[in-house]
Order: sequence, then structure tokens, then C-alpha cells
Amino acid sequence: MAAPGQNVAVVVHRAGDLRLENRPIPEPGPNVNLHLSILAWHLLWVLGTAHVLLSQCLRRSVFLQGTFPPFLAEVLLRMHSVGICGSDVHYWQHGRIGDFVVKDPMVLGHEASGTVVKVGSGVTHLKPGDRVAIEPGVPREMDEFCKTGRYNLSPTIFFCATPPDDGNLCRYYKHSASYCYKLPDNVTFEEGALIEPLSVGIHACKRAGVTLGSKVFVSGSDLSASRLQKAKEVGADFTIQVKNETPQEVASKVESVLGCMPEITVECTGVQACIQAGIYATRSGGTVVLVGLGPEMVTVPIVNAAVREVDVRGIFRYCNTWPVAIALLASKQINVKPLVTHRFPLEKALEAFETTKRGEGVKVMLKCDPTDQSP
Repeated sequence: MAAPGQNVAVVVHRAGDLRLENRPIPEPGPNVNLHLSILAWHLLWVLGTAHVLLSQCLRRSVFLQGTFPPFLAEVLLRMHSVGICGSDVHYWQHGRIGDFVVKDPMVLGHEASGTVVKVGSGVTHLKPGDRVAIEPGVPREMDEFCKTGRYNLSPTIFFCATPPDDGNLCRYYKHSASYCYKLPDNVTFEEGALIEPLSVGIHACKRAGVTLGSKVFVSGSDLSASRLQKAKEVGADFTIQVKNETPQEVASKVESVLGCMPEITVECTGVQACIQAGIYATRSGGTVVLVGLGPEMVTVPIVNAAVREVDVRGIFRYCNTWPVAIALLASKQINVKPLVTHRFPLEKALEAFETTKRGEGVKVMLKCDPTDQSP
């Protein structure tokens, strides 16, 4: 077993090549790249006004004097719990997802929580010892998407374990302090790590307009009896196991068990037949939200959707969801604990990835702190 002072990390080098290796323990500080990007934007804005001289611009940019605004500061974390995502397995097995290609060794992991061990200059809302959940996407620049609150769509966003950005499946990791959220005492580290996948669901519900009383069809685990049973355990009213039915037949089954056509379909597979079934199943005037990502090109009954005014919306990760997720977990309105079915210490990460690859259980959790293996 590696010594506690070592920074053991799970690193993918290329397709099929996953390794445990030691990396230097990083030092938290101001995010200089983001600082320079914002400073450049600030300079351009000021220079765009005809009445301001360059010298005045530089005087206004007080960050040049060596001080940095708090939202650029970082913290060093001792990682505790990191869940294995399907994307982690995909990078390991295939070395790429779409246009994101592993060209250099990359640390995996983005579903994570940990403890602050050191704070960088300018951090005021966190201190050593604080337990936090990590939002893996951090904007690199103040572009038009960030200004409108949709920073997840920024084309230059940093995102853990998406080439070329390293993830946090390691013992020590530094991250933007503004994207680390303090966990209440009654929310565990594992719940904190599961805020990442929970956020996908929250963002999908926001995009779909889910409210109390909405009738929702979730397409995702239809082929697995065990996962359908788990869905039932955590709150699904009805489940349908799909075998060889056509998309239209699946839609009819959904209407039969619900007693009506759902107003909203959340499609989580990206499989062509499932997208088709989702459109056919959704009530006229309803909404289909595409969460799962499959082939770039798929055939869908677009005319059926058009003439019935069924809106088809996409989602890309999430934004502004961590506070909502933490509130839901702290108030016990959502219980994600049953989703964790397997736990492995960080040193057995390769075994954990093989378990996930085989499709065993639901969520495999890696425990990164050798002194604390608790949930």
C-alpha cells in the first residue's frame, strides 16, 4: 500500500492502458490562466471606450499588482470518495469520446468529494478541515455563456478527466475554490461525490420543466432487470423491461402503465430506438430531453414530433446545480445512498474498473483516503 504522503493517481495512457502511479502533490494558488483570460477581456472592454488611456486601463486592472479575486483562488484537497463513471471506463477502453482524445497521460475521475487541507491566496469561504463536494467544470474565461449563467456551454471550460484536463481520482488534488461546495454535517462524502450524477438529473429536470405532479418517462435501464428493480427501490412508480418491442410498442406500454402519455421523457441511453420510443411516447405539447449521448447521426420521427409540437431538447452536463443538490440531500428529500453497490480502496482501482466494465452493481466508489474508508 502506498504511503499516505504519496499522491497515488489512476491514469489512462492510451486505449486499454490504465495505471496506478504517483504524481507530485500540487500547490493551490490563483488560477493564472483564468486570471489572464479575464484580464485580457477587461483590457479590451476598457480600451474599447475612446476616452480611456492605456495607462488608466492598467491602473484599473489592480490584479496586475499581484492580488487575485477570490473566484480565481484554489484549494488543495485530500480526496475521499470518487465514483467511477461510464465516461471513465470509455476513455480507458477506447482512448477517446467523440472529439476528446487521450493524447497524453490523464488522471481519471470527476464524481468526487474530499477534505480541504490547504487554501490558496484569496480563499475566504473555505478552510482546512472543511468537507466539500467538487463541481468538475470550471470556466476558463468570461465569455458570453458565463455572462448568461450557462457556463457549461463555454467551449474552453476546464472539465475533470476530459482531455487534456486531469481528473481527481487521486489522493491529493487542487481545484478552484469557487467550485468546491461545503457539505453539511449530515451529508456523507459518498453523497457529496454523487452530487455530480445527481446534477445531471437536476439539470435535465430543469430543461424539461419537471414540476410536482409531472408524469415522466425515464428511458435508461430498460434491458436490465436488476437496475429496473433498483429504480423501483429508489422511487420509480412503474418499470417496463424492454425485450424485442418496436419503439411504437414501447410507447404503447408506457401509456398503458401510466394510464396516460407522459408530458416529459428523459432519454438517458442515446440509443436510436430509445430516442424514437421517447418521441412516440411523449404527449403532444410535451418535451423530450436527450441526456444520453450515442452516435452523432440518428434517425428519429421528427415529423411526428413536429406536428404534435413535442419539443426535443439537449443537455450538456449541468450548471448551477450543486447548491440545489446539497439542499435536497441535506433535507433528505433525495436518497442516493442505495446507488453505491461496490467500494474499493484506491490501491485496488484496476479491480474496481474491471467491476464497472462488467456492469456489476450500479455505482462503484473508490476510497482515496487510506485513513478513512467510511462512506
